[in-house]
Amino acid sequence: MRSGDAGQVESPAFVSLLKRLRELREAHGLTQEAFAEQCGFSYKYYQAVEAGRKRELRFSTLERFANAYGIEIWQLLAPPFPRTRLNPSKRTKVQFPDAPPQVSATKGKRQRSKR
Repeated sequence: MRSGDAGQVESPAFVSLLKRLRELREAHGLTQEAFAEQCGFSYKYYQAVEAGRKRELRFSTLERFANAYGIEIWQLLAPPFPRTRLNPSKRTKVQFPDAPPQVSATKGKRQRSKR
């Protein structure tokens, strides 16, 4: 540990990112070495990232991580969407952030009000 690192508090966003990277890697059944290779990084570099020893990551690094999983960068950084027990009404559709947008078959056509 470098002398300047003592007492440094990690931000909640950084901790969340590290947790998300580990969870994604494990969910895909990848070792750190296999994922690093898939991203084009050295194993030692990725190991240091996931362990939290690389605190300042470039945007391009996050982009490579996200691309390796086929997701967007915001999905690496976004907090998990809270699950609720409230049932949505029949007229309201709940769109979860990780779900693809719903496309209506009547898009572009004017619909008449049934009043």
